[in-house]
Amino acid sequence: MRYFYFILLCAFAWGCANDADPEADKASFTRIYDNNKFGSVIYPIDIKQTSDGGYLILGGRKLTTSNFSGIYLLKTDALGAYVEEQELDEDLVAPIGPLMFLNDGYYFFCMTSVGLQTQLIRVNPNGTIDSQVSVGNSYPAAAAQEGNNFLLLSYNNVDKQSVISVVTPAGAVQTSKAFSIGAGDAVEEPIINHFLRTGRQLPFLVGRIPGGLFYFNGFFNYTLSLSFTNLAADEPQGILQGQQDDGGISQAVPLDGGKFALARFNFGDNYFLPAATINSSGISSSVDLGGNVLPELVPNAAVKILRTTINGRKVVLYGSDTNGKQIVILGYDEATGSLMGSKYLGFSNPYELAAILPTSDGGLAVCGRTYVAGRFGRICLFKLSSQEVESAFKGF
Repeated sequence: MRYFYFILLCAFAWGCANDADPEADKASFTRIYDNNKFGSVIYPIDIKQTSDGGYLILGGRKLTTSNFSGIYLLKTDALGAYVEEQELDEDLVAPIGPLMFLNDGYYFFCMTSVGLQTQLIRVNPNGTIDSQVSVGNSYPAAAAQEGNNFLLLSYNNVDKQSVISVVTPAGAVQTSKAFSIGAGDAVEEPIINHFLRTGRQLPFLVGRIPGGLFYFNGFFNYTLSLSFTNLAADEPQGILQGQQDDGGISQAVPLDGGKFALARFNFGDNYFLPAATINSSGISSSVDLGGNVLPELVPNAAVKILRTTINGRKVVLYGSDTNGKQIVILGYDEATGSLMGSKYLGFSNPYELAAILPTSDGGLAVCGRTYVAGRFGRICLFKLSSQEVESAFKGF
């Protein structure tokens, strides 16, 4: 049996879905997906809106048969109400986001529990698996969509390399390039702890500057660095160095004009740079970037960045976790980098952010994790209406 907490934000009062306008019910709500499995531990990874207006959520779950996380899929309707869940077989572990939509299906990477080989999984809009193909790289760390293909950052634990690959929907590796993380166990320890979820979750990233270089945020030459590569040369064309695993980039999204929306961390402190210029053809340090310090965020905070349009203006939304156990979303004007507003989500229980999604009605879906009774990790979903979004990020 599964139980739900449902908070419906109506125009004038709190109410129930059956007592309010159906369209208003879809526009703004909060849900927590609980169950009666006492030992169940579930965490969200990413969310996508499906063609029926509902939501597909990719998550992980604790396994008793493996040190890695298992795979969990949740399908909801347009009101956020539970439709179906899938706990995938335990021979598939270590799922990573994002959910990537291509050819009417949703794709994500994981790996086998035996052999630790990367798999590409295709899921239909109902949340059930359509296909599974082997990619072959071990330890998938980050992914992104690149046209009709996918980018994959993985860790080769045999040769101690960060590997960036272009993967087709059929699972074929079109091209790849490997870069040494450096010799010795010390540099590998935080990477393994990341995959086993026994240590801090590291901000692995992969992507491409539109029409330009590929980039990955991973270990290179002993340091967590944002590196730029053409996937041909043996060395990166540009390196934005961190400080081993104590400092570096926590999120990066390319903007127009060669700029980036960045977030960085340094020995616990967090900085946002909504319009940063990076030298992608030389060596530089993330410390020299400066940025707006965010003392309200948890140390070395995980950050999500979303480019979107609000009231006809290009806006960059930053989402993260506060020391007050809430989710905060800060909006910046993309052209000027000026702060346009903020929105705080969560109350009573602790809340942590997993993903931000623009919805078809001009609103936002914010997926996260909360702790029921302060201890049971569960998935939560906030749906903000277009009016709430416009009000929160209207500028000053």
